[in-house]
Amino acid sequence: MERRLHMRHRARASVYLMAPGRKGSLCRAHNLSANGVFVETRNLGLAKGSIVELAFAINLGNVTKIHRRQAVVAHVSHGGTGLRMESFAARAG
Repeated sequence: MERRLHMRHRARASVYLMAPGRKGSLCRAHNLSANGVFVETRNLGLAKGSIVELAFAINLGNVTKIHRRQAVVAHVSHGGTGLRMESFAARAG
């Protein structure tokens, strides 16, 4: 049974992941939704519940926007890390 609130989209984008006290790491995103992303990572030593910062570029034709989002590590698997991103609606309040 699918529990996601937002549809996942296959993505092939680069994401810069920064964790407190660690060197940033360039990762590849595989699935992306409004509230989450799965990134291919090597063993970064991230624990479930850790807070990280993400930076990724969105190409809008003539303009490329850099988006920065805070995310929480939802799960860590052999192939990567699932991150739950803060929603835009939560920021507006």
